[in-house]
Amino acid sequence: MTIHETDLLMGNKNIARFLGLTPRQVSWHDEQGNLPTFRMGRTVCARKSTLMRWIEDQEKARRDVKKPH
Repeated sequence: MTIHETDLLMGNKNIARFLGLTPRQVSWHDEQGNLPTFRMGRTVCARKSTLMRWIEDQEKARRDVKKPH
């Protein structure tokens, strides 16, 4: 197994397990365009590394909003 294969999450169930969400929540966020996902055929996929960067970006954006002016 290569690094790229271990980085890949295939299906809402695996993405949900990684993020601590339910598969339905992943499906909803995917439909809304809120998650950095892509499709292989009809299967929703995401890279762990991309999700981790996305989480870090979400945290940074939240911290920036909380900063006093």
